[in-house]
Amino acid sequence: MKIEIWSDIMCPFCYVGKRRLETALAQFPHRDTLDIVWRSFELDPTMHTKPGQSIHELLAERKGVSVAQGRQMNEHMAQIAREVGLDFDFEHMVPVNTFLAHRFLHLAAKHGKQNEAKERVLAAYFTQGRNVADLDTLTELGTELGLDATEVRTALASEAYAEEVRHDEYQARQIGVRGVPYFVFDDKYAVSGAQPSELFLEVLEKVWEEKHPAPVVLASGGACGLDGSDC
Repeated sequence: MKIEIWSDIMCPFCYVGKRRLETALAQFPHRDTLDIVWRSFELDPTMHTKPGQSIHELLAERKGVSVAQGRQMNEHMAQIAREVGLDFDFEHMVPVNTFLAHRFLHLAAKHGKQNEAKERVLAAYFTQGRNVADLDTLTELGTELGLDATEVRTALASEAYAEEVRHDEYQARQIGVRGVPYFVFDDKYAVSGAQPSELFLEVLEKVWEEKHPAPVVLASGGACGLDGSDC
């Protein structure tokens, strides 16, 4: 079974949704057979880093509210994150354009490290206050995952993997993705948003059962039960 997930690094619900999916996967007996693919989606491709601007100020600017209200909204989001074991540090987050980080994830995918890279970049942004649009930062994160530092730096300093990011975003438009996270199970069922773990588990079981239907019993009788009672 393949699960494709469109998400952005700066999207807090994307990290929460990742944790809720992982909770469901922990209860899914066939989790080791899954192929999870992270797809790129930029909430704001035109985003430019403003030196010194806090995430509270950015949210207030985007929502047309006061900075105090922006802070309250982020505090509410932090509470939601804590419910799934995440400690968001909104005071130190660095708002950035995420295109370079998405390219980094495609590079990691080439080496079979995309899922680990996704977790590392999200943690760096949401909990460690690191600049995930910085070449040095991404190179360091890559080496932590066992990637070659020279390869990471050379690839990200060029236009490598830019086409892959744009292709993911093209696919998102084709299937009508309007917000993230957006989960697609085996090209058949979609779940939009950071839904409860119970819903993810329900979808996983449904897709698995459809791919591996139980045999239809056309006749019964003349057989021994497991406890021997019918013999």
